[in-house]
Amino acid sequence: MSTFTLERMRADVARMLREEPENIGLDDNLMDWGLDSMRLLDLFMAWNAAGMKVDVMDIAHESSLNGWWRIIEQQGQ
Repeated sequence: MSTFTLERMRADVARMLREEPENIGLDDNLMDWGLDSMRLLDLFMAWNAAGMKVDVMDIAHESSLNGWWRIIEQQGQ
């Protein structure tokens, strides 16, 4: 999906957490920032509705933006 980028993911996560995107490091543990499983599911449902087709269970073992992005790239998104 051409409009889906790592920076978009970062901005969406930051908005969900009410933070500035630049405050969230790409390797930060997002659970430490307060991202819980319900918020994670909400994010992935919105991203999938926008055209990204990755199952939240595929990224459940990752907790950073870079970790998620690696999986998304591996799946050809």
